[in-house]
Amino acid sequence: MHIFGKILGTFFGFLLGGPFGAVFGLFIGHQFDKARRLRLAGFNSSFGSGPSQAERQEEFFKAAFSVMGHVAKAKGQVTREEIQLATAMMERMNLHGEQRRAAQDAFRQGKESDFPLETVLDRVRISSGSRFDLMQFFLELQISAAFADGELHPSERNVLHKIARGLGFSSEQLEQRLRMQEAAFRFQQGGFGGQAGGGYSHQSNGNWQQTSTVDQLNDAYKLLGVDSSADAKAVKRAYRKLMNEHHPDKLMAKGLPPEMMNVAKEKAQEIQNAYDVIKKAKGF
Repeated sequence: MHIFGKILGTFFGFLLGGPFGAVFGLFIGHQFDKARRLRLAGFNSSFGSGPSQAERQEEFFKAAFSVMGHVAKAKGQVTREEIQLATAMMERMNLHGEQRRAAQDAFRQGKESDFPLETVLDRVRISSGSRFDLMQFFLELQISAAFADGELHPSERNVLHKIARGLGFSSEQLEQRLRMQEAAFRFQQGGFGGQAGGGYSHQSNGNWQQTSTVDQLNDAYKLLGVDSSADAKAVKRAYRKLMNEHHPDKLMAKGLPPEMMNVAKEKAQEIQNAYDVIKKAKGF
């Protein structure tokens, strides 16, 4: 605590000007302490006393899997299916050896009844430098894991709201991302992630194929977070905003752990595919 300047300022201010001088001296001393604190912070930063980029990435990585375990435990007992979902996430990140063990250990820690969720989220904000893109990626990672079985339990939704608040997102922002993720899940499960205009081409019934194409287009709009009545300009603006926020290289530059690069690439491709579907359907 930096109070040396305040003490001296108050003392000499009182000697020279009485009570009013003491108040003025306190103010001067406060400014002195503030400047000294900033200088010391700069000194410490220059000599690397803060966490390194690798340490921040490791913190982010472990927090992601521990919070994932906490979300999985929200429904009560963690089931075999939820463990398989966590394993699938590790496969998506191509984790092996020590990295995989670290993710598994973190996941198990998140399942503990005394898991300090708020403290972990505070560390995520610190390790990410409160960068919006990184915290959004963290939140979307939890949403994606919760949605991996195709449904969202009310208790999982409640925990996701706690996570969103802890990261600085509003309830409205979370609900918007939940709608986008639900659409993304259907988009992927319907086989629309691989190519624009894919539809259910293997179905021989023309009516069913037409309905599927309509559903595909609706989900593409929801995935981009725009209304189906949006014009070309609004769609392009939403697409560019999402691609800018989810660009893998930009996320890596801001501190995304390298193990999560594949997930970031998948998300960017998902956004691209949805945009391509809308472009093809609307002819722009």
